[in-house]
Amino acid sequence: MDKGALAEAIGSPSAAFGQSQFAFMRGNAFEAKVKGDGGAELLRLLHERMGAGAEPPRDASSPDLAAAGPEGRAARTSLALREATAAGAWALLDHPMLALEVAGSPAYLEPDAVVVHPDGRWTVVEIKSFPMIDAAADPSKVGAAARQSAVYVLALERVAALVEGAAVDHSVLLVCPKDFSNLPTASVIDVRKQLSVTRRQLTRLARIEEIADALPPGTTFDLDGQSGAALATAVEAVPAVYAPECLAACELAFHCRRRARQQDAVAALGRSLRGELGSLTTIGEVLSAARGESGDPVDPTVAAVRRAAALRAEALAGPPGTNVCAPRTPTGTGTGTDPDSPSTDAGPTAARADGAAARTEAGLPCR
Repeated sequence: MDKGALAEAIGSPSAAFGQSQFAFMRGNAFEAKVKGDGGAELLRLLHERMGAGAEPPRDASSPDLAAAGPEGRAARTSLALREATAAGAWALLDHPMLALEVAGSPAYLEPDAVVVHPDGRWTVVEIKSFPMIDAAADPSKVGAAARQSAVYVLALERVAALVEGAAVDHSVLLVCPKDFSNLPTASVIDVRKQLSVTRRQLTRLARIEEIADALPPGTTFDLDGQSGAALATAVEAVPAVYAPECLAACELAFHCRRRARQQDAVAALGRSLRGELGSLTTIGEVLSAARGESGDPVDPTVAAVRRAAALRAEALAGPPGTNVCAPRTPTGTGTGTDPDSPSTDAGPTAARADGAAARTEAGLPCR
């Protein structure tokens, strides 16, 4: 479904995410440079990093992958891979289309390039516009590229299983700008760990038909002829666990965030915090456990929350007989409020006193 249009139909702003226009244009320009001249530079980098023992690529073929719709493009890609493997020569597939079943529904993937080696190996090539400085790139960005490439490798394995003599590399070629220039350089990334994680996650996903069977009869997300209230009811029927990371990946993130806040869900504060709080799933339960009103004291989570509350109360109380809301006065100066005491800087001190008094009256802790 078009989740952006669905978000607007139920009266919630659609969460915008993705690359900026400038980053998108820069990435496209760098990719065109890497693939220019029939992909000569890309194949040179591939042979330099992963082609030990093989002849340097010359006159690599670049099959036409155009077809109608994603299904047609995926079928055309499978045919091109089969023909290139049978030919026993270098081949460069520019933006092939791959299909992968996710939770019982086909997902169509488009890697930047796939190279077929003369020995039948298939290698995924991922082109990114972030730089490699001194042959090293940002680890978080490299990790994201490895996870993305692992999905492509997994989809390629489904095709290779049907092609005699084909094998998919579990190492991918990452091409990035070198240092602060626009010259391409490359690094080889082993994605076996990411592959195992992806396989495990795919097997644990709830299938589409299982989710559909749990919905009320007649539930539909068709935007034609449906009122905003009916669509909102349909969305509410699907369980969702919001996390701040959803803002970077889902158009319905603002709607789910509002629902999570209404439900007082701890998950709205982040997955890591949700994991640490265990059975305490709402903010009200956390505060109640911290005050000693509920929760099993033997539970390590409850004990940790109560300990944190005690430390906070101790920090706010300060030393016995003192008022932590009283403004601090530098040694040798007055407070600025006593006419008998000299003051060299009454303005800031008075402002601190007014601020502390205002926070005390409002019932807020002092800072």
